[in-house]
Amino acid sequence: MSTKHLSPEVLNERRLEAVRLRLDGHTVAQTAARAGLSAPTVSAAWKAFREGGWTAVPVRPRGRKTGQGGTLDVAAQQVLCARLTMTPDSGEPAWSSRGLADALSEVGHPVSARAIDHWLEARDLKPEPLALTALARQRSSAGRWYRQQAQPVLEAVRKAGGGVWQGGVRVTGTRSEPASVWPRYQLYLHGKRGVLHTRCLWAPPAAGEYMALFQRLHDLLPDRPTALVFQGAYFQASPEIRRWLEAHPDFYLINVPPGHGTGSTF
Repeated sequence: MSTKHLSPEVLNERRLEAVRLRLDGHTVAQTAARAGLSAPTVSAAWKAFREGGWTAVPVRPRGRKTGQGGTLDVAAQQVLCARLTMTPDSGEPAWSSRGLADALSEVGHPVSARAIDHWLEARDLKPEPLALTALARQRSSAGRWYRQQAQPVLEAVRKAGGGVWQGGVRVTGTRSEPASVWPRYQLYLHGKRGVLHTRCLWAPPAAGEYMALFQRLHDLLPDRPTALVFQGAYFQASPEIRRWLEAHPDFYLINVPPGHGTGSTF
């Protein structure tokens, strides 16, 4: 079914409905018929959701909107800082640049996702994902860990059509702002194509914050397995997290051993 005659608003409503139907277990063909979309459009909406969460499902106009600049004024930065300490309402596991740009636009601060990216990078809030592919070729303890413990799990999850994420917790680098006015701890995730999702905290994350993050990842694909390669935390010390993992056997938490990643362990 052609979507050329649909307005952007109607198309986006149908794309969101298509994702809901797919989450309920409907096939692509069934979803296309019920949502009034073509099968390729349903597949595209589903792929966007799996890679970027709910905020990635609506299609966006090409080009930069009028008023969207490459810098953030003081008021926009204050809103951005406050949002980064919260959990997104969108269902994203943490904040993506696109999600932050949308949140700022909703309260009168139109800005591009690219500008958000630059702002995060300038404040040491854009950690790089681990080069797992390179680890597979290394003749080192890190390479053996990856080949023996991580790689088999990741390959099995991918084969089952599940989600694979990288993540970590870290203390961010030195900034011009005093520690008393800026949270120094960062929880972050990298999804497909290395898309960053992040939150900032005033103190090292507690068990409940980790479990909330795990639950959000699990809920993105409730009928399929999820694997998370995570560095910077020692989860074995938390009985609450061990119980959560036992209750969710389709969620595979792969700890990066100390010294194989970057940063300190909390």
